Amino acid sequence: MTEDIKDTVQKLIQFRNERDWEQFHNPKDLAIALSIEANELMELYLWKSPNNANLEKVKEELADVFSYALLLMNHYNLDFTTIIDSKIAKNAAKYPVEKSKGKADKYNSL
Repeated sequence: MTEDIKDTVQKLIQFRNERDWEQFHNPKDLAIALSIEANELMELYLWKSPNNANLEKVKEELADVFSYALLLMNHYNLDFTTIIDSKIAKNAAKYPVEKSKGKADKYNSL
């Protein structure tokens, strides 16, 4: 994990622990909170052109999404770079450039 991400996770943990919120941050509740925050992010775009979303609110909701994702990742002692690299490799196999370039089709429809 990069030092920036490690530092950010440590800040999140310190913030959480100072408030005794770790008791609420089990994997199930972190996943639910992550989903709720992602939906709040989507709501900023509802019925608008993508360029009309309030950027300050987008940043706030993205921070919430990333925060819960990082706390969930930390709970399982996962490494950010490792899990992202693994997913990119899996997606590269499912979506070869020659079949998927410029297409939004799911891998089983290519």
